[in-house]
Amino acid sequence: MEPISLSDALASFTERWSPRIVTAVNDYDVRVAKVEGEHVWHVHDHTDEFFLVLDGELHIALREPDGERTVVLPKGSVFTVPRGTEHKPYAPGPTAIMVFEPTGTLSVGDRHDEVPAHVDATTGHVLA
Repeated sequence: MEPISLSDALASFTERWSPRIVTAVNDYDVRVAKVEGEHVWHVHDHTDEFFLVLDGELHIALREPDGERTVVLPKGSVFTVPRGTEHKPYAPGPTAIMVFEPTGTLSVGDRHDEVPAHVDATTGHVLA
C-alpha cells in the first residue's frame, strides 16, 4: 500500500457521475467522483450513504416522511443519507465528492428512476 493523492485520482478521469474506488476500509469502498448536473432519484435499502464534498457544491434532495427538502453541501461539508431515504444528488457546477459505501453497492441504489445516459450505474471503477 502506498498513499493515494486524491487530486491525482480525480485528475485521472473525466467522466461525470462515474465513481472511482480509491481504497477500501473493512467492507467499504472509498470512492471519488466528479459530478455536475442531476443524478437520479434512488434509494439504498440496506445502507447509509456518506458524502464528503472535496470541491464545489453538492445539493441532495431528500424525500422524507415530512416531505421533500434539499440539503446544500459546500466544499468541506459531509452528510449521511440514511438507508431507505429516497434522494437525488445535484451539482450546480463542477464538483468533486468522496463517498463511503459497502463494497458492491450500486451507484443508483436498489431502487431508482430511469437512469439517464450521463449517469454511470456502477459498483465503482478501479482507479487507473
